[in-house]
Amino acid sequence: MKVLFDECLPRRLKNEITGHEISTVVEMGWAGTKNGALIRLAETSFEVFVTVDQNLQYQQNLQPKNLAIIVLVAPNNQLATLRALMPKLLLQLQTIQPGQIVQVKY
Repeated sequence: MKVLFDECLPRRLKNEITGHEISTVVEMGWAGTKNGALIRLAETSFEVFVTVDQNLQYQQNLQPKNLAIIVLVAPNNQLATLRALMPKLLLQLQTIQPGQIVQVKY
């Protein structure tokens, strides 16, 4: 599965995911892109967008049809903290469908 990690996630976190093609917003050259535009860009090349931005799902005009969104809910966005969520994230990647927004909680 092609997965895009938001720029608010530690870049090294992508090394915790195996069996999927992981890219970051920064690697794609999309750093600083506003969420609505970022989602539209992500839909063209990715199947899943992963973020810690819990407000993302409540923003207007966020209706991805071909992109699933996983929101990591944790006390902070540090590598050590988010690493603990990776087994749950991997499980979600097995079943998530386009257009779904799912929270993975700490």
